[in-house]
Amino acid sequence: MSERAPATPILETQGLVAGYAASRVLFGVDLQVPSVGTVAVLGRNGAGKTTLLRTIMGFMRPSDGRVLVDGVDVTGKPAAHLVKLGVGYVPQEQGVFAGLTVRENLQLGLGAGGRGSKARIEEAFELFPKLAARAGQQAGTMSGGERKMLSIARAMLAHPRLLVMDEPTEGVWIGVVDEILDAMRTFATGAAILLVEQHFEFALGLADSVLVLDRGTVVMRGDTATIDRAAIAKRLAP
Repeated sequence: MSERAPATPILETQGLVAGYAASRVLFGVDLQVPSVGTVAVLGRNGAGKTTLLRTIMGFMRPSDGRVLVDGVDVTGKPAAHLVKLGVGYVPQEQGVFAGLTVRENLQLGLGAGGRGSKARIEEAFELFPKLAARAGQQAGTMSGGERKMLSIARAMLAHPRLLVMDEPTEGVWIGVVDEILDAMRTFATGAAILLVEQHFEFALGLADSVLVLDRGTVVMRGDTATIDRAAIAKRLAP
């Protein structure tokens, strides 16, 4: 009986090299994200984590290497092209509309037509109870952590096959972090997440596998269950 061929990763980078002008930031980064589950990218400030995500999402074009979605080369394609392929993106900045209410921000996440809008917004409120309690509140009057939560909820509303997230817990207090973690665990049971994070315990509590960057180079990788956590902590220490 022949062995089944391994499934094609939903996202893969091959030898990715990128930077700004003459300054190189990434040096041949390889990663794979399976169709279901979470991959976390860890590293100190300046390790190249955000540059990696920006290159994947087409905001930067690499000087070498490739980005593939479902095995198809999408290197340098704009973010809108990746969205059509089922890739969602939550940037490090809080991408919400301050003058709109929580519910109105979520409705924008449904896109044109807003099919099944009421039911899907209720799904978001089930994942993020704190947002349900603030449904009619203007986003600009919420805390930074709550606005980050709203940005994540809006991205999830589109039901992406892959959610790319840059520092979702940055500047977020612990109660909101716990709610974000629970929502991401639920989401990852049927989709994929690529997570850039500095919050060590948060990342390891969610991810199936981990990749550690240092000065734009992959220095560690492995399954969360077996990787040397003490060695990661040492790599991330100031």
